[in-house]
Amino acid sequence: MWATIGTLLLGFLVVASLLASRSTPKTYTKAEVSLHNSRNDCWIIVKDKVYDVTSYVEEHPGADAILNNAGGDSTEGFFGPQHATRVFDMVDEFYIGDLKP
Repeated sequence: MWATIGTLLLGFLVVASLLASRSTPKTYTKAEVSLHNSRNDCWIIVKDKVYDVTSYVEEHPGADAILNNAGGDSTEGFFGPQHATRVFDMVDEFYIGDLKP
């Protein structure tokens, strides 16, 4: 019986830890983001949120245009007329944290 309670408690603690880590987004400085500025390591900033779009670079319909602001702020380009509204839903899967103020 105690083993079952111990197992349940351990499982609860693991789940609680996972949920806590999700609720607090990681934060990055502009300097940290700027290091990720290549085709093989591409992070962008959009409205003070940081996205790792490395896995999307080769799929980007605008070809290398996504690299124009790699490691920097892509807000203006992201909200440009060339993007369909679906891009606003897609970007969430690449979110890794917030920009430090």
